[in-house]
Amino acid sequence: MPARPGGRLQADGLLLDMDGVLTVSWDPLPGAVAAVAALRSAGLPMAVLTNTTSRSRATIAAALRRSGFVFADEEVLTASVAAGAYLRANHSGARVFLFGDAPPADLDGVQLAGLDEAPDVVLVTGADASFTFEGLNRVFRTLLGGAALVATHRTLSWMTRDGACLDAGAYLLGLERALGRTAAITGKPAPQFFAAGLQALGLPAERVAMVGDDLDNDVLAAQAVGVTGVLVRTGKSREDDLDRGAGPPDYLIDSVADLPRLLGL
Repeated sequence: MPARPGGRLQADGLLLDMDGVLTVSWDPLPGAVAAVAALRSAGLPMAVLTNTTSRSRATIAAALRRSGFVFADEEVLTASVAAGAYLRANHSGARVFLFGDAPPADLDGVQLAGLDEAPDVVLVTGADASFTFEGLNRVFRTLLGGAALVATHRTLSWMTRDGACLDAGAYLLGLERALGRTAAITGKPAPQFFAAGLQALGLPAERVAMVGDDLDNDVLAAQAVGVTGVLVRTGKSREDDLDRGAGPPDYLIDSVADLPRLLGL
């Protein structure tokens, strides 16, 4: 698929997904470090917008710096940090059961509780070893009992060096169908998460591009709020995603290494 008419991407700031765009299993993708350095040299403000919840925001930023990417802690926005903000604003004082791998450091001010404590909210984060039949069924029964359902994201899968892995979004779909209600989402594809990214950049949507490997959650969700979408073919992206997706990306490139050239740098 060619770039949109006119060829060159016009953007004054960038939102970048991490897994599958910058790294896979924390290893930099070919050309990614050099591409980010070139974008820095051009003076483009950037923020990492990630649904990764296995590490805290500070730990992710430190890992990126060790890999050669220059990102400050405040330039990394995670779905778990967004979840903490959402819970403090909408469920103040609630007892929250954490189902998944979100680090408590990103949930400052949230009162965590066990399932045996009759929690008011179930927060579904990244899938981990707790996503067994027993674990899912206990969560299902707690939700049937009236607990609110909040999830950090709807990501169905993510790419590791060993291959694609199911993520929490696949399990969340089943829970929602069984319950007959939908979760409140704090990370991608929630419009509020993109709004937080735009606020971090200090730019309006029409001057920003989002680069991701997930057509639905990264790219089309960004385009729905007026941000230009750029899909990369790295990570979990597959050619048949374009046929199954709800629409086309604004731009399609092989990898983030091609981003400076798309911007005319």
